[in-house]
Amino acid sequence: MKERVLITGASGFVGHQLIEHALKNGFEVFAAVRKTSDINHLKHLDIQYCYPDFNNIDALITELEQKQYSYIIHAAGVTAAKTQQDYNKINADYTYNLALAATKAAIKIKKFVFLSSLAALGPLNDVTDILHDDSPPKPVTAYGHSKLLAEQKLAALPALPLIILRPTAVYGPRDKDIFIILKKISQGLEPYIGTTQQQLSFIYVNDLAQITIKALKANVTRKSYNVSDGKIYSRYDMADFTKQILNRKTFKIHIPLFIIRVLAGFLEKIYAYSSKTPALNIEKLNELNAINWICDITNIQADLNFSPQYDLKTGLKQTFLWYQKHRWL
Repeated sequence: MKERVLITGASGFVGHQLIEHALKNGFEVFAAVRKTSDINHLKHLDIQYCYPDFNNIDALITELEQKQYSYIIHAAGVTAAKTQQDYNKINADYTYNLALAATKAAIKIKKFVFLSSLAALGPLNDVTDILHDDSPPKPVTAYGHSKLLAEQKLAALPALPLIILRPTAVYGPRDKDIFIILKKISQGLEPYIGTTQQQLSFIYVNDLAQITIKALKANVTRKSYNVSDGKIYSRYDMADFTKQILNRKTFKIHIPLFIIRVLAGFLEKIYAYSSKTPALNIEKLNELNAINWICDITNIQADLNFSPQYDLKTGLKQTFLWYQKHRWL
């Protein structure tokens, strides 16, 4: 019999890749989604669906015992919410509830892999420094604080066979966040916030999925790893690679930070009484304008034999092929 893996956040662009890599590695996949989720892009896959109630620990225990999962990948979460409380409820409390249920259920969970975020550590203020797996956490957004809180809650469950992965900025097919920037560049506009020097890191979604699935079988527990492609990029590299790939020229503009702050504040007021949140807000600027997001990946390379297959340029080539095939561009 195939071993069963529960993948939460399965309808997202990372979740889709996790499912495909899990299937390729011989797992029986159960995709945890909301009943309102768009799953049309998953219907061709040989998977089963489930709808866990992350508010109800007893219901989660029943779900785990009925399905007899061997592994859990918890990738569900929100990147945009109204308040710190909203972030904490979904990103931290729901994570803890599922993990607690996994320790209480009458089954043996072999591995619980939690997809956190490099935002849980926060950026560095020195371009000569580097984020290590055990760097002191200093998140600069509510999202980052919620992911850190989730990590801390999981640490309080010593019986949980846990691995935490903290990916840096993830891009690839179906991504809608970095796509906003890539679309502007493809249209000939290359905007930047201020003129501050920045060092950035990225991870292609296929590489993230590959190492996440590999972590399930790894003879390692109770460790946290930062995840990137191991390269260092300037703030201009993404646009430069995009222009090479698409053979486009752009108009480069540096918009003063104070103007962006005014715009972000204006957007926050517009969305104040909406259920949605703007892509740009004042707090998000703390991440977008940070000078150093470089992280060390030597531990995950050594412990999990992580070998990224895509740098930013090769990953963008694959991403644009998908965007063009599916008429996003």
